[in-house]
Amino acid sequence: MVSLAGVEKHFGALHVLQNINLKVMPREVVVVIGPSGSGKSTLCRTINRLETIDSGEIKVDGNRLPVEGSHLARLRADVGMVFQSFNLFDHKTILENIMLAPTKVRRTLRKQAEVEAMELLDRVGIAAQAHKFPAELSGGQQQRAAIARALAMRPKVMLFDEPTSALDPEMVNEVLNVMTDLAAEGMTMLVVTHEMGFARRAADRVVFMDRGQIVEENTPAAFFDSPQTDRAQAFLASVLTH
Repeated sequence: MVSLAGVEKHFGALHVLQNINLKVMPREVVVVIGPSGSGKSTLCRTINRLETIDSGEIKVDGNRLPVEGSHLARLRADVGMVFQSFNLFDHKTILENIMLAPTKVRRTLRKQAEVEAMELLDRVGIAAQAHKFPAELSGGQQQRAAIARALAMRPKVMLFDEPTSALDPEMVNEVLNVMTDLAAEGMTMLVVTHEMGFARRAADRVVFMDRGQIVEENTPAAFFDSPQTDRAQAFLASVLTH
């Protein structure tokens, strides 16, 4: 569903992605972990061209990533993205936020879009908040609304870039539970996260990055129980002992 081959990316003198080769198969959940500044979020953002690459090739569902224009817009419609910050429109209700892209981009009839939006809000557990504005919701509820908004476009793959890092600790699990349900339903997902419990529980494969490189990738059980590289061992020792 997603493939990156020989991807390179610089920010000035900083080499943030170095020869990245990665495939995400249909219905697979790949969780990308690693220390801050390792290139995880940049990798995630290149997949729908929020970040350009210097060289290499990225394909989504067999199609090479377009440079710009209507072809890129169509690809982005197939790639759902959930960010650290919720990016909801403050002046629209939660229901209106979710209906916006299907009616404007997919040309879905308004009544149908409303029915589908309510189904999605029910699916993420916040149907009762449909007619409220984002500021009236907790951070966890806003992030669940953002997930519903991404799902409203019926994406082929979902990208999550640190979706719980801006949340208070008690709100983290309500978002992770929605993501775990999505994984169980067979949604193709690439998730950048610091939540090791989610990685162990929901991932088909864990990818460990450090200093712009993929250092190690394995099943969750193999990665967490017997990491193969010194860098992965040191990382896990630091995060799992706190």
